[in-house]
Amino acid sequence: MNIVFIIDQVYMHGGIERVLSIKANYLAQQLDNRISILTTEQRNKVPCYNFDDTIFFQDLRVNYFRDKSYFHPLNLLKAIKHLFRLRKVINQIRPNIVVVCSHSTDTHFVPFINRTIPKIKEFHYSKFIEEMKRDKKGITFKKIYFKITDYVESKYNRLVILNPDESKYYKSDNTIVIPNPLTFFPKEVSNLSNKVIISAGRIAPVKGYDLLIDIWKIASKNIPDWKLHIYGDGNIDYIAQLQSKINEANLQDTIILKGSSNDIKNKMLGASIFVMTSHNECFPLVLLEAQACGLPIISFDCPNGPRNIINDNNGVLIPVGENELFANKLILLANEKEHLISKGKNARTNANNFSLEKIMTMWNDMFETIINKRNY
Repeated sequence: MNIVFIIDQVYMHGGIERVLSIKANYLAQQLDNRISILTTEQRNKVPCYNFDDTIFFQDLRVNYFRDKSYFHPLNLLKAIKHLFRLRKVINQIRPNIVVVCSHSTDTHFVPFINRTIPKIKEFHYSKFIEEMKRDKKGITFKKIYFKITDYVESKYNRLVILNPDESKYYKSDNTIVIPNPLTFFPKEVSNLSNKVIISAGRIAPVKGYDLLIDIWKIASKNIPDWKLHIYGDGNIDYIAQLQSKINEANLQDTIILKGSSNDIKNKMLGASIFVMTSHNECFPLVLLEAQACGLPIISFDCPNGPRNIINDNNGVLIPVGENELFANKLILLANEKEHLISKGKNARTNANNFSLEKIMTMWNDMFETIINKRNY
């Protein structure tokens, strides 16, 4: 198969970029596959993840003004350039299938470029965040925009969503559930002996790290010999606010903002519990990675991702905003070693359900179904 993946860039660390590298490499290493990755703003930078040497890269050099709306006149002009450049390259490559990974302007015009080529759109965020704006009374710019996006989405051959709960947010019947694959499955697991609780992800308000500090303020009084390590980078102002909140609560000795890490696997192997306090998620890959390392997880039951990964056997789901309950469950898990070991073992078993081979079989089956239907 000749497959084209479209993404804005692959030089910055991120979940979409990491998953793309894993999927593209897997497909590139199969016989008779030709994989191309088209970017819009790579800016001559080196990819941050490893890609197979056989993968063809081409940057369209659109370079949107990221500090402006996509509807700003300057970006609208760039979108026109983007459309024509993308159409030219796709017509040159003549792929069997095109996959749009990131959510940029190309999402809205790819289905209409060379309609003989099947198109797939991946969604890596939860559409739960749109519900309030969709339900708002009256006609608004956003509601008109949603009508347009619903129409565009119906023109894709498939919309790949990460969990079954997401399907209710789509107006077309072309969705298919394919979770993200595990990025690693280490031979060893955590021995759950280190008194370290870990959290990891983009440092942004939606991840609820401010709530995690409030929870830790309660829990740490009962487990004073445990530490909380938070890995990730993001909004500088928000990071400063978090550190200030930690200092004000006099928790700087037990909560440590560790910054980003290129070796999150070993950081997880050195911990005993993973925690997540996000306001919403779609399919948090970091939870699977924690489970692969044998870590039990305590997470808010936010829409819509954690509940598709965590159950009573391998972790604990807490109603969103129940900080005291979260803290009490954390204390309980930290103090009961047998309970900790049992949930960690079940977490590892659950993670194996999302192995690269199993997930990529689903992708290959979808590709073949779409191509065979077109040829028929």
